[in-house]
Amino acid sequence: MRRDGALRQLTVDGTVWLWNVRHRHPDCRTVLTLRRAETRHAQLRLVFRDGPGRIVAGYPFGLGDVASTGGDILNLNKPGVVRRFLEEAGARGLLPTAHGIREEDAWPLYDTLTEPAEA
Repeated sequence: MRRDGALRQLTVDGTVWLWNVRHRHPDCRTVLTLRRAETRHAQLRLVFRDGPGRIVAGYPFGLGDVASTGGDILNLNKPGVVRRFLEEAGARGLLPTAHGIREEDAWPLYDTLTEPAEA
């Protein structure tokens, strides 16, 4: 069984990424942290804060589930979901390149990933 918050690996286009998901308080937020394996001190933290129309924890949702009212539930414990966030963050120029922590509101990425596909 995996420990909560343990680093996991995801390889995308030959780059090894380390990632984890944690839930934090007191302001009720779920954080997806991404970093390249070779530059561990350059981190991107995608932060999902609880708020009106936004769900980050609590029954019936599990640790790592994020959703909006009327929207899709995305499970941040699934590598395919993390890859989609990684790719969207890259498309927006959010991926870390230097030492330090970059913290970003994750809801705009979530909105893009869950918007209905055009027919």
